Amino acid sequence: MSSADVTFRAMGSEIRMIVGPPGPAGVDPIDAVAEAKVFIEEFEQCLSRFRPDSELCALNSYVGDVVPATALLRDAVAAGIDAAARTGGLVDPTLVGEIEGAGYAESREGTEPADLRTALLMAPERRPARPSPARQWAMIEVDEEAGVIRRPIGVRFDSGGIGKGLAADLIAERLAGQRRFVIGCGGDLRVGGAEPELQEVLVEHPLTGEQDRRLYMERGAVATSGINVRVWRRADGRYAHHLIDPRTGEPAWTGLVGVTALAPTGVEAETLAKAAFLSGPEGARELVAEHGGVLFHEDGGAEPVGPIELSSRLTVRIPAALMNGAAA
Repeated sequence: MSSADVTFRAMGSEIRMIVGPPGPAGVDPIDAVAEAKVFIEEFEQCLSRFRPDSELCALNSYVGDVVPATALLRDAVAAGIDAAARTGGLVDPTLVGEIEGAGYAESREGTEPADLRTALLMAPERRPARPSPARQWAMIEVDEEAGVIRRPIGVRFDSGGIGKGLAADLIAERLAGQRRFVIGCGGDLRVGGAEPELQEVLVEHPLTGEQDRRLYMERGAVATSGINVRVWRRADGRYAHHLIDPRTGEPAWTGLVGVTALAPTGVEAETLAKAAFLSGPEGARELVAEHGGVLFHEDGGAEPVGPIELSSRLTVRIPAALMNGAAA
């Protein structure tokens, strides 16, 4: 049995898993990674907003207010509702129409992003985002006993970045018996194992592209929410991105270009990162202070906050040597 290092594309992002050596349970890391890869494929099939045959799309188009749902869909919806509740509705999973209206109705996989500096020059006045008074997320209920989701007809759900954090968390549960693991789902990372070691993560500034910063961790999660990867120009000439201000329904321009946040789990880290970006610099400092994080400003500055050494935009470039022989 040996260690495993696998990279592939899924959920519109690069997925990387480094696992091994085998833990006390003796499960071969290569087999464990193969099973995790199958799970990721099933996860995407269930929760993709861009696959008409996904269970998420079936939920959003269902004509009725009580929708039968698998355990995975219930987990995703529950995670989205919890993220909204924790942030007072700032991280709102019901903004499907607003995201589509901004120009993100189809997957942007393989599409070159617009120039971020130009987008910032043409962006409207900077201001913190605010929750929507409609609070549609609070109208959704997950009934585990009945195996259903209840929501008003027409209220649509988007797993968004929370889904990647959830995917990393669920894979981490499956790999808990391995001595060490590193799971990268786009901008979300989980590190742990039965006998974890200090891991080095090279990260990238979302505006400057510099990769001279490092983050060290044994356990837990890191997530980055930013606008450098998904920014585009609309037909009317305005620039847009996928992080929506719930109150206005428009892309949020807050004075930040990205936020990296640490937390015990991927869902928590993703929630903090997105809420911090939407809050703008002042609110972001308070949100990431407990576990640590980095705020990336429009002028190129990177501001560490809380108990963190140094960090930036996560690109998941984890040296295989740190995994004690993981294949390059």
